[in-house]
Amino acid sequence: MIDKETRERIIALIHQEVVPAIGCTEPMAVALCTAKAVEQLGRRPERIEARLSANILKNAMGVGIPGTGMIGLPIAIALGALIGKSEYQLEVLKDLTPEALEQGKQFINEKRISIGLKEGQCDKLYIEVTCSAAGRHETAIIAGSHTHFVAGDASYNRTSAQEEADEITLNMRMVYDFAATAPLDEIRFIEEARQLNMNAAREALKGNYGHNLGKTIDRPLSKGIFGNTIFSHIISRTASACDARMGGAMIPVMSNSGSGNQGICATNPVCVYAKENENTEEELLRALMLSHLTSIYIKQSLGKLSALCGCVVASIGSSVGITYLMGGDYNRVCASVKNMIANLTGMICDGAKPSCSLKITSGVSTALLSALLAMEGKCVTSSEGIVDDSVDKSIHNLTAIGADAMCKTDELVLDIMTTK
Repeated sequence: MIDKETRERIIALIHQEVVPAIGCTEPMAVALCTAKAVEQLGRRPERIEARLSANILKNAMGVGIPGTGMIGLPIAIALGALIGKSEYQLEVLKDLTPEALEQGKQFINEKRISIGLKEGQCDKLYIEVTCSAAGRHETAIIAGSHTHFVAGDASYNRTSAQEEADEITLNMRMVYDFAATAPLDEIRFIEEARQLNMNAAREALKGNYGHNLGKTIDRPLSKGIFGNTIFSHIISRTASACDARMGGAMIPVMSNSGSGNQGICATNPVCVYAKENENTEEELLRALMLSHLTSIYIKQSLGKLSALCGCVVASIGSSVGITYLMGGDYNRVCASVKNMIANLTGMICDGAKPSCSLKITSGVSTALLSALLAMEGKCVTSSEGIVDDSVDKSIHNLTAIGADAMCKTDELVLDIMTTK
């Protein structure tokens, strides 16, 4: 049993990292930063200049902006300036109206927005927005996490943000013990993730979003391939929520570590499995907490944005959650983590976009396979690839590759995306 003070710190961390969001979090964070700069300016801006880190640009270029039918940063910035409220955090554009959308389009057409790469050293998650009017200039800066406003310039770095946030340093044993033993009333709030993210999957079926992967898996031809199974239901409900989110639906989801897709991937597979396996409410809540907290733990060393696709992290979370629902103990949970790392290491992030649902489906499929293997007592050994005897060392081997070794990959991906 984890002591009360440690539990309180873990819960504070979860509340910080698991929050509602509408739309892709990168353009929403830019809209949030714009709204803050406008609030500081105190009037409608005449000009807006956004300088962004490469990873923010990569993740914001090809994704739909909720309620607009449009893609990318210009409309997110315009609406952040016109109707955004910083108090809404990652739901900054939830007051959108048809009239505001038309004003936003006009603002873009008047060429009032400049978007570029932030030169010099900066955090991988760095947003700097300067709004100008009547000879006055106001700048807002977000760095380190999607809602963390900082003072100063690009000399800001991730380490200072972590020290300021006073994050608790997790390990897999702590994650498991917290999820498995914390008083149920202390973790019941994770139920909201189920409500939001499963609702997103249901709402997605009412429209045609992205590549319609979730709906496609539910169609007769696909059922002839995948069957009418727990497996097909899991990937369908998870992909559907991603389809809607990446396609610009005005539907809130519960994010994890700054990513709505990660929140969906850490939630929906666990919820679908628990329902069809007839697990109890307590088992579901503990499995959801285990899934989300595992994702947060891995992100502590990987960073909010990286060259490694976030679905790898969230799928590891869902795999341990499903393993728990299958009756797995700590050793089985650790085995599922190692099985995941042996399989999905190296999946690159090439920006947020409708086809993210394909990557999520790959991750969730692997999550189920890894859980099944773990429950059969099968675990990738330390003589294979980057997996170590220690589950924590295995995780840090994964994040070292994603955070450090794949940096050149990140640069090349962005270059390809911006020059094609």
